[in-house]
Amino acid sequence: MCGVVGVVDYDTPPEHRRELLQAMTETMACRGPDADGLWFGPSVGLGHRRLSVIDPEHGQQPMTARHQGRGAAITFSGEIYNFRELRAELITHGHQFRTACDTEVVLRGYLQWGAALVERLNGMFAFAVWDEQTEELLLVRDRMGVKPLYYWPTAAGVRFGSEPKAVLADRMLPRRVGAEGLCEVLDMVKTPEAAVFTGLSEVRPGQLVRVGRGGVRRQTYWRLEAREHTDDLPTTIGTVRELLADTVTRQLVSDVPLGTLLSGGLDSSAVTALAALSGPVRSFSVDFRGAADGFASDAVRREADAPYVRELARHVGADHLEVLLDSPGLTDPAVRAAVLRATDLPPAYWGDMWPSLYLFFRAVREQVTVALSGEAADELFGGYRWFRNPAALRAATFPWLTSGSARYFGGSSLFQPGLLDKLDLVGYRAARYAEAIAEVPVLPGESDTDRRMREIGYLNLTRFVQTLLDRKDRMSMAVGLEVRVPFCDHRLVEYVFNVPWEMKSFDGREKSLLRAAVADLLPRSVVERVKTPYPATQDPGYEGVLRAELTRVLGDPDAPVLPLLDLDRARAAAGRATGAVSRPYDRGSLELVLWLNSWLTEYEVTLDL
Repeated sequence: MCGVVGVVDYDTPPEHRRELLQAMTETMACRGPDADGLWFGPSVGLGHRRLSVIDPEHGQQPMTARHQGRGAAITFSGEIYNFRELRAELITHGHQFRTACDTEVVLRGYLQWGAALVERLNGMFAFAVWDEQTEELLLVRDRMGVKPLYYWPTAAGVRFGSEPKAVLADRMLPRRVGAEGLCEVLDMVKTPEAAVFTGLSEVRPGQLVRVGRGGVRRQTYWRLEAREHTDDLPTTIGTVRELLADTVTRQLVSDVPLGTLLSGGLDSSAVTALAALSGPVRSFSVDFRGAADGFASDAVRREADAPYVRELARHVGADHLEVLLDSPGLTDPAVRAAVLRATDLPPAYWGDMWPSLYLFFRAVREQVTVALSGEAADELFGGYRWFRNPAALRAATFPWLTSGSARYFGGSSLFQPGLLDKLDLVGYRAARYAEAIAEVPVLPGESDTDRRMREIGYLNLTRFVQTLLDRKDRMSMAVGLEVRVPFCDHRLVEYVFNVPWEMKSFDGREKSLLRAAVADLLPRSVVERVKTPYPATQDPGYEGVLRAELTRVLGDPDAPVLPLLDLDRARAAAGRATGAVSRPYDRGSLELVLWLNSWLTEYEVTLDL
C-alpha cells in the first residue's frame, strides 16, 4: 500500500517547491509508515510514503527506470495481483528488473505499453507516472475505486495526492465548500469525481487523467458493460466459485503477516474459508463488550455476530482473535480526532462505525499488516433489502434513500429548513440520480425487470459501494493496515453484473449465486444466515455522550455549525432522554452535526452558500 503525492508546475522549477512537496508527503505518513522519498524532474516533483508489503527490502519510491532511451518515474499505491505474469512478459521484451516488487512492473509496463498498461492490470491501485519524453503526468485509479486519488488543477499544472489533506497541504489553495459540496456531505449520493472542496476533484474509478502543458484531459479506460449472459445456472455458479477462488488466492500473496476480517456473515466467511484452503489462516472479528449477552435485535440487526464467527473459525481451523470495543473508546476525543484527520470530511452516516472501525483496524494492525475483507459482495450479488423491496425498485431515486432505508443514511433533521431549501437537496439528489441512470449500459432485448435490476446493480456498484470502500480505506490506512477486497476483482464484477436477476435470486433469497458457490465450504448455519450489517454499539451511554457534546456545542457562540442549525430542534435533541438501547439510526442527526462542527473548525472551511 502507500501514500502518493506530487506537484506539476510548468512555470516554476519543482525544486523550489521542495518544502511544499515534503509537507504534502508527510501528511501521508500513516499510509506509509515504513519509508519516504522525494524525486524531482523538469516541471515535476513526486513524493511517496511506503507501507512495505511486497519485497520490503527494495522497491523504494519514487522509482525511476529507462528502456530503449525512454525514461519515466512513478509514485505508486496499491497492489497488482498479476504482477508476476506481467514481469515475465516484460522480461521477454528485454526489461531487466532491479527489484521483485510490483511497482517496478507497473513502471516498466508503462515504458513498454504506455497508458495501455492499465488494461493489463489486475489489482487495486492509484498511481502517477511522469513521462520524461512527453513531459506529461498520468494519474491512474483502479477500476472499482478501491484506492483513492485526488487532484487540483492549477494555472501551471496540478497538485495531487492519495487523500485531500495531501493536496490541501498547499496553503495557497483555498478551503472553500459550495452548495454542491455541502450536498455531497449531507446526502448519501457519492457523485463520481466530486470531492466536496471547491477546486478539488477525485480521479474516477476506471479513469486516466493526463496533465500536460495544455491542461488536464480525462479518459475512461474501463466501465461496466452490458453483455448477454449465455451460461446456464450450474455453469454460472461454478464460474463464480472459480473466479472468487482465483481472486482470493492471488490476494494472499504477501511478504508480511496477513489475515482476514470475519463477521460470521456469508461474504467474509467465504473469503476466510477460501483463504484457509491455501494454508493456515488468521482471522479477526469486532464486537462490543457485553453485546453477546445483552444484544437487542432491531429492524437491521436480528442477531449477534459472535456465535457465527466462532463456528466459522472452528470450521476452517482459523487462528481467531475477537476485538472487543466499548463506548469510552468510541468517544475518546483522540480517537475521534484521528478519524476526522483520516477522512478529511465529516463521516457520512452512522458516525460510531468510523471510530469503531478505526479501533478494530488498530488492533488488527498489531497482529498483521494485510487483511482480506468481504466488502462489495452485497452490491455485486444483491444482498441489501432494497434489491427486493418493490417500493424501492419503483422509486425514481437511489434505492437506499427510499422510505424503507433512508433513515439509516439521513442526518439533516437538525438543520435549518431554510438552509435545506437553499441547498435544494431534493433537486440535487434527483439530478445526480438522473446522471447515474443515464450511464447504465443497455442490453437490447432485455426484459423490463432485468433492465431495472441492472440499473439497481449499477447504482450500487458505482455509488453506494464507494462510500464503504472509502470508509474502509481511510480507517485502515490511518493505522497502516492494507485491506484487500476480493469481491472488487474486475473479472468477477464484469461477470456477475451481467447475470440476469432471475438467476442471481434463483432460490428466492439474497445472494443466491454466492451462497451456492461457497456452500460446501461453510457450516450450514452460516450458509443460511440472513444478512446482518457491521455491528454498531447499542450502549445508551454512547448516545448520552453525544447529547452532552451537542449541548456543549450549542453553548459555544463561536461554534461554526450554529448558523446552519435549527436551534430549537437541536436543543430538544440534546435534552432528549436516551432509551434503554441506543439505535444507530436514531442518532444520525447528532453524529452529523458534531462531525460537521469538528470538520469546519479543524479544516478552517469557508462555506460559500
